[in-house]
Amino acid sequence: MTGAQRAEFRKAANTLKPIFQIGKEDIGENLIKSVDEALTKRELIKLAVLETSSLTAKEAAAALAERTNAEMIQCIGRKFVLYRQKPEE
Repeated sequence: MTGAQRAEFRKAANTLKPIFQIGKEDIGENLIKSVDEALTKRELIKLAVLETSSLTAKEAAAALAERTNAEMIQCIGRKFVLYRQKPEE
């Protein structure tokens, strides 16, 4: 992914609201499945990490990106954005 593409995704993510929150349960199989499905439908999603989580936003983003075959677009504070291109139909 080029820097220009990443910049476009960051711009698009500004208006997004987090659709998932990671709390004290951290990252479980149900969350991974839900994030995977959301990426398939939307391509670009924002997530939030609550203070009760033992993970930082960067740790959670890296773990979810790896498990869902997505790319981390940005991580600011307790929020992060993931992207995965929709499969061709």
